[in-house]
Amino acid sequence: MKLPLLNEINIDAMQEKMAAAPAFPHFCIDNFLEEAFAQQVHDAFPSFDEAEKMGKLFKAVNEKKKVQITDAGKFPPAILKLHELLASQEFVDNMSKMTGIKNLIADPALAGGGIHATNSGGHLDVHIDFNFDTRTQLHRRLNILIYFNKDWPEEYGGYLDLWDKEVKECQGRFAPIFNRAAGFVTSEVSWHGVTPITCPPDKFRKSFARSEE
Repeated sequence: MKLPLLNEINIDAMQEKMAAAPAFPHFCIDNFLEEAFAQQVHDAFPSFDEAEKMGKLFKAVNEKKKVQITDAGKFPPAILKLHELLASQEFVDNMSKMTGIKNLIADPALAGGGIHATNSGGHLDVHIDFNFDTRTQLHRRLNILIYFNKDWPEEYGGYLDLWDKEVKECQGRFAPIFNRAAGFVTSEVSWHGVTPITCPPDKFRKSFARSEE
């Protein structure tokens, strides 16, 4: 079933691809949103300076120059609509079928999710996400990221890298290009990171993320 604002996904085919993916189950879907809606979300992104005033700036050695906004009350209308779409029961049910994980629940607090804006010089070291939510007493099961970067050549970096369980070999690398969705099942072996960002000062890496439990 096609959901509003989303391009149709062949759920059965994606389920097979995820099951056969190296390292751990993951996916990459281009042209994820309807083009006009993806453009609206792109245009609605706050500038990096505006985002810094609205959210949390990460300054740690392993994760820096990234701003995260999780308060949906601060989302511009188009981004709020995206948030609501990804939290809808219809979308979550599709993700359950695609991943084979029964009874997924959209995280209402957007822990680790929301608007992400990462400036030049930012990066995220290879790591495993926290997999247990003490608020809900549920395990994080799935991460979903959607990118909104136009004219983003390879030399700008900011790629999502997925690694084997020994963290010796990169098993998947995905450019953060416009209207691309990438995601993976979270577990004790879902090692991932973001390559250093080297875009010009007038640009920054734009993405929206959410997890399901």
